Amino acid sequence: MMEAMESVRIDSLLWAIRVYKTRSAATTACRAGHVRIGGERAKAAQPVRVGDEVRVRIAGFDRILVVKKLLTKRVGAPVAAEAFDDRTPVREPVAMIAVRDRGAGRPTKRERREIDRLRGRDDVFGTDEE
Repeated sequence: MMEAMESVRIDSLLWAIRVYKTRSAATTACRAGHVRIGGERAKAAQPVRVGDEVRVRIAGFDRILVVKKLLTKRVGAPVAAEAFDDRTPVREPVAMIAVRDRGAGRPTKRERREIDRLRGRDDVFGTDEE
């Protein structure tokens, strides 16, 4: 019979709950100082317990996770979502502005479509309804 776990390595947990694609990526993030447990920098082998607050910096933004369940094996996304409480504040969407270099000439067909997509005009292609 399996006895209840009290703690799990932080790199293993971040991999198991699908924050990182590989365990080595989670370990690298810990080494780089992108993972904090309770406000303190976490080493890869540092134990994490139920109720701990984990902050993970991904793409320049912090994700705040509170551990609800300890996992050591990688599980499916629905099960992984039950293992933590995501307390990350909602970010405002950033407006994308199409910028072209002066003197770059006319945009190609592909660039034109990308500009239209950024401006929210996805429906301009292939519609002959009038």
